[in-house]
Amino acid sequence: MNKSSFGTHFTVTTWGESHGKALGAVVDGCPAGLSLCEEDIQKFLDRRKPGQSRYTTARKEGDLVEILSGIFEGKTTGTPISLIVRNTDQRSRDYGNIALSYRPGHADYTFDAKYGFRDYRGGGRSSGRETIGRVASGAIASKILETLGISFCTYTKSIGPVSIKKFDSEEINNNAFYMPDADAAARAGAYLEKCMKSQDSAGGVVECRITGVPAGLGSPVFEKLDAVLAQAVMSVGAVKAVEIGDGTEVAHMNGSDDNDGFHFENGQISKTSNHAGGIMGGISDGSEIILRAYIKPTPSISQPQETTTCNGKNISLEIHGRHDPVIVPRAVVVIESMCALAITDALFANMTSRLDYIQKFYTK
Repeated sequence: MNKSSFGTHFTVTTWGESHGKALGAVVDGCPAGLSLCEEDIQKFLDRRKPGQSRYTTARKEGDLVEILSGIFEGKTTGTPISLIVRNTDQRSRDYGNIALSYRPGHADYTFDAKYGFRDYRGGGRSSGRETIGRVASGAIASKILETLGISFCTYTKSIGPVSIKKFDSEEINNNAFYMPDADAAARAGAYLEKCMKSQDSAGGVVECRITGVPAGLGSPVFEKLDAVLAQAVMSVGAVKAVEIGDGTEVAHMNGSDDNDGFHFENGQISKTSNHAGGIMGGISDGSEIILRAYIKPTPSISQPQETTTCNGKNISLEIHGRHDPVIVPRAVVVIESMCALAITDALFANMTSRLDYIQKFYTK
């Protein structure tokens, strides 16, 4: 398997399959001296684990993380940090009917086309369960960023046709959908009940707001910060589009509306608006970074769907097993984690962008 790693200076490599013995990640490039324990990582994993509500898969996994290396006396040593989460509730028999057929909306056919072989039990490496390694690694990145005053507010902006109408950050963790709007959460629940009765699923939008990012991160050409963030988030299997700032709305705006002005006051430069979403010319501008991820409906549904077998026989297939009617709520922490990994890597890369940064570091 190629390209299971992300990052250049803060590097994460994920491993494992949905129905294998375990999943995990190896984090390389974490500085020594960071206070870190399994509880720090577990808090993130608990946000994505299954069985949180009737709107998530009934698979019963504790998703308990173990740190195998890179920590001594509660602090990182600067060496690779190896993380493992063991699978405990696989039901591989649920996937027996797809051993020779391709599930619509899944990576079954494309995986087979690339490798000529696939683990059909839950999708193997293509399963959403692969995101465990991303989230565990993202927890470490987030703790690094926290020491620098960089924070995240990530939530569900919409599910199906239901969008939030108001914003209350205290409400995000009070409902099953991580929505900052209690009324919208209730309407989303009613909509999903209809989807479940018709054996269907729904998609939605996750919004991530990042505050405290200094100006100057990213590069002006191929390693633009918005390009790196988009690549990080688009690497999540269910994500089909990414917006930053005004996103696709810029196509319908005039320059006089879309341009962010600048203002100098109290010795600091700030912007008069934030249509750019915190990134201009591929480089962070010091204002809040605003990113939205558009997530497709769960492809595993119990309705009959047209497909074919690997032997070329056309069939009608119904997906059995335990599946989320909506992926969006559990994806919230996944999107946040990938953004944290991208920002951390960009911060580390930026340390050598100017001679005065290097001189300041090495001159006593």
